[in-house]
Amino acid sequence: MAPAKKNESATASLVAGATAGAIEGFITYPFEFVKTESQFSDKKGIKPPGPIAIVRNTVAKHGFVGLYQGVGALVAGNALKAGVRFYSYDSFKTMLVNDEGKLTGTRSLAAGLGAGMMEALFAVTPSETIKTKLIDDQKRENPRFKGLVHGTGMIIKEEGIGGIYRGLFPVAMRQGANSAVRFSTYSTLKSFVQGNSRPGESLPGTVTFGIGAAAGLVTVYATMPLDVIKTRMQSLEARANYKNSFHCAYRIFTEEGVLRFWKGATPRLARLVLSGGIVFTTYERIILLIGGRSV
Repeated sequence: MAPAKKNESATASLVAGATAGAIEGFITYPFEFVKTESQFSDKKGIKPPGPIAIVRNTVAKHGFVGLYQGVGALVAGNALKAGVRFYSYDSFKTMLVNDEGKLTGTRSLAAGLGAGMMEALFAVTPSETIKTKLIDDQKRENPRFKGLVHGTGMIIKEEGIGGIYRGLFPVAMRQGANSAVRFSTYSTLKSFVQGNSRPGESLPGTVTFGIGAAAGLVTVYATMPLDVIKTRMQSLEARANYKNSFHCAYRIFTEEGVLRFWKGATPRLARLVLSGGIVFTTYERIILLIGGRSV
């Protein structure tokens, strides 16, 4: 009966993760939009706009819905991403537990790294490439893409299937680091809090939200450079400006300075703090309803 229990738990992880990801993606998308806008190359001699200016300019030009340009790609990708992430993490965790059935900090980090690599390959790279190109296209005087389906079709028609896998390497590195840091931080903090609570007592939603938010905070500053490189490599001008991810990193460093690698940290911080809280809280609640194991 053990295999059946394992499959049930893995399926529960997939369903709970996908649901949590879709909800989180829609709620926090404006922060993702502002972060992506702030990471595009700046014109020489022009001071880059801050988050508030980006919001104001976008709303003035496109209305409030402008802040949701590319949202379909991210929500669909987020649902798939979170489902793959939690499913993979649960699977790797099952394989990596020690003889006592516990997951050490190092093994939790490894499980998170593996989960991040899986989500980058199967979900994140295509959805974020499309999302980034849709946002970048909106900056043109005459945007070419009329929405998610039309934009995706145009990208594949002009660049082939590789067009939606642009930036796979930095995405894989970022997602691996993201999940490794986020899961290990969340698991460590959760174990600490549970150690000070009654045995068998489930944590309140406010507590899991706080732990998830803290995990998001740590994740942002640890992985921000990879996120900036990822955005640049997925822009519409990437093929003309950069030979590969390393060349992109070199140009950012030499032409714009090291601090540029943390450009967009504020909106990404706001998003990932909310994201961590929303995803883990939603995931834990759904898991309790359908009877799988929690993280």
